[in-house]
Amino acid sequence: MRVLVACEWSGVVRDAFRARGHEAFSCDLPGVRPEGFHFDCHVACDVRVLLEPAWDLIVAFPPCTHLAVSGARYFAGKAREQAAAIDFVRALMGAPCPRIAIENPVGVLSTKVRKPDQIIQPWQFGHPESKATCLWLKGLPLLTPTHILPTPASGRWANQTPSGQNKLGPSPDRAKRRGKTYTGVAMAMAAQWGDA
Repeated sequence: MRVLVACEWSGVVRDAFRARGHEAFSCDLPGVRPEGFHFDCHVACDVRVLLEPAWDLIVAFPPCTHLAVSGARYFAGKAREQAAAIDFVRALMGAPCPRIAIENPVGVLSTKVRKPDQIIQPWQFGHPESKATCLWLKGLPLLTPTHILPTPASGRWANQTPSGQNKLGPSPDRAKRRGKTYTGVAMAMAAQWGDA
């Protein structure tokens, strides 16, 4: 299967598909340093130039800066940026591909585009963390949890403070670190969608 993993710098999803024998490529903007095992399978460009019928599956992780509820307090002054981000997601959703998955946190896409098909959590895939993640799907089945962890005795996951907020403090690479796909989720995508 030819797979395009859009807006991915980490290579986690691309490498999971490659490990299962698929011809997978990741793409992110120039200047974003890619990671992972298959650097030769990463394209540095605006992914919209790659949206053609050549792909069997597109898994996209559009930037959530102007879309996620965590940034809602800034929305009023960024209407133009938010509109552009929504148009970008619509372009990904409208790509000429039979199977598409769009991933993003809880945010405005649910009201401005449509409700997600599914909301997953890292703890459903073997990671002791909480991070509600929405999936908008076309031609794909819902992602089935692979390793559901019990709720910790403390009532909060490893990445949460007592108030339930994310522990990761401010830093220049905070958004990048928070946006990296959990390996358990990536492996489930490759295993379940690679044969869809």
